[in-house]
Amino acid sequence: MSNRSPLTFIFITVFIDLMGYGMVIPLLPLIAQRQDAGALVAGALGSLYALMQLIAGPILGALSDRFGRRPILLICLLGTAIAYLILGLANSLAWIFFAIMLDGITGGNLSTAYAYIADVTPNEKRARGMGLVGAAFGLGLMAGPAIGGVLSAYGLSVPAFFACALTLSNVAFGFFVLPESLPPEKRNRLQTWRALNWIAQLIAVFRIASIRLLLLATFTLNLAFAGLQTNFPLFSQARFNWDATRIGIFFAFVGVCAVCVQGIVYGWIQSRVGERRLALGGLGLMMLSLAAVAIARDDWLMYPIVALGALGSGMSIPSITGLISQRVSSGEQGRLMGGTQVVLNLALIFGPIIAGLAFERIDVAAPYWIGSAFALIAWMFAYLGLRARPARE
Repeated sequence: MSNRSPLTFIFITVFIDLMGYGMVIPLLPLIAQRQDAGALVAGALGSLYALMQLIAGPILGALSDRFGRRPILLICLLGTAIAYLILGLANSLAWIFFAIMLDGITGGNLSTAYAYIADVTPNEKRARGMGLVGAAFGLGLMAGPAIGGVLSAYGLSVPAFFACALTLSNVAFGFFVLPESLPPEKRNRLQTWRALNWIAQLIAVFRIASIRLLLLATFTLNLAFAGLQTNFPLFSQARFNWDATRIGIFFAFVGVCAVCVQGIVYGWIQSRVGERRLALGGLGLMMLSLAAVAIARDDWLMYPIVALGALGSGMSIPSITGLISQRVSSGEQGRLMGGTQVVLNLALIFGPIIAGLAFERIDVAAPYWIGSAFALIAWMFAYLGLRARPARE
């Protein structure tokens, strides 16, 4: 078998996985709405997915180190396919929650895919392999919402069934094509519970004094956006009377903006402005864009506003991540990676609940005012963190 075949499968795996995710997630609040559920329940579904990933992610990583990448990848894909099938057939909130819980548990195939790339590529080609996964990630998120929006015209369950069929075909393809990347002699024993404990990882990373404020900026920055994916379908429906097709097309536009900013614009600006200015400027743009969503009364304004927000997030997120990495020694990068992922997952858990409560108890625009306030708090943390110790440009 050629060396290209495993990389091709990983590319297809990540692309189909994110395309299926992109097809279903924007419609999930509307699926829950069919069961007379409101914004709070929609937020709880998003939080449940993130919570399951927080718990299962390290365990799946340890299992792939012990038993190999191939079985974990295929089992995760099969679990995702079953989750989509259950979601399409669900006739109660309990079944919807069960489907999302299963999808969250088996949603660790992305980290396993990165590990697979690391196994099969030499050091000098590893960045290119990781870039391949990133490209598949972005393309899947662009294509998924558009396809899901079109298919939703035939029923909200149709995108879930289509995503299930795609994922099952990927399982079959992988079963016959994908070789194991981790030979038995390189496999590790299962890690102890302490090593897999996300609370210990969080405490460990916050013990690094030089990055505490920047980690808090990362948390509040992601908290600003975490709830909006589960909330925007309900917001656009309430304010602009958008249907599932228009929501899907809008999310596809968001994906295009994100890929353009991260793949083209960021590199050009970063070399001219520097990461510190990009981090603070991007957070400022995010604050303005979220406030603009709250006050916009014409639906066409959502497109330039979200483009502004994509520019802000595309400037700030990689800049803050890079600045944090610069302040940690090479021997602490592993601890940093694990702890940072926990911080992001916590934002994904709490953000949807906050947005759902604000939508139901305050006003339909309240999640976006709150998100703007979180972006302002993130700006303050970042400013103080960068002022405390100048980072290298």
